[in-house]
Amino acid sequence: MKKQFAALILAVLPIFAFANTAAEPVLDRVDIDLTDKAAMQDGARTFANYCMGCHSAKFQRYERVAKDLGIPEDLVLSRLAFTGAKIGDHMDIGMRPADAKVWFGAPPPDLTLVARVRGTDWVYTYLRSFYEDPKRPWGVNNVVFPNVGMPNVLGSLQGRQVIGCKQVQVVEHGKKQFDPLTGTPLTHEACDQLTVLPKTGTLNEAQFDEKVKNLVTFLAYSADPNKLESQRIGAYVLLYLAFFFVFAYLLKREYWKDVH
Repeated sequence: MKKQFAALILAVLPIFAFANTAAEPVLDRVDIDLTDKAAMQDGARTFANYCMGCHSAKFQRYERVAKDLGIPEDLVLSRLAFTGAKIGDHMDIGMRPADAKVWFGAPPPDLTLVARVRGTDWVYTYLRSFYEDPKRPWGVNNVVFPNVGMPNVLGSLQGRQVIGCKQVQVVEHGKKQFDPLTGTPLTHEACDQLTVLPKTGTLNEAQFDEKVKNLVTFLAYSADPNKLESQRIGAYVLLYLAFFFVFAYLLKREYWKDVH
């Protein structure tokens, strides 16, 4: 009986695995360049103006941002710090957690490490996937994070985005599918298609995507400010180990040459 029960569990596990995989949203890929200081500067400005009303980056300091991104300290304080913070302070917000819980149901999360926890592709797709939904408290929903509890803070830039259905070609294992008899594309109705209503935002699609990419670049930098330095040191360490290995091998061969 126990063996039969175990066999049944093993048989149904793939079904649950498939169901979970099917529910995962398709993420758009974004290429992040942590050497692009102009992109990170623009991302920092967007973060300060659109995100820091609710979300902090309390593990990051204004002084570190000024130094790493090449921004004068007085400009950082005038353009990025709106709570009377000093240059050595963390990028925290003035909203009290108790008030945030009343307004949003839960305090908005700190975003210092969001790019590392969620991944840059997830954050990039999420910020571009809000759509109008009158049933939600803030009037918007999100394809990547259904029933999200926050407004679309970048909505004025992107414009009014709606969700609808349209016929799309069937794709299996990365290949487009065609009817074997007629050769016509096989299609199905997809009801997760996002469309921005024309002339409802201050930026066009390409400009908005670039703005979001820059914001994600800044968040990726904040999640690991030492990443480039770590990679540089890591390269030197590998070169040292490779150099040391040669002498270690020659020494080992000298010691063991008379051992049979």
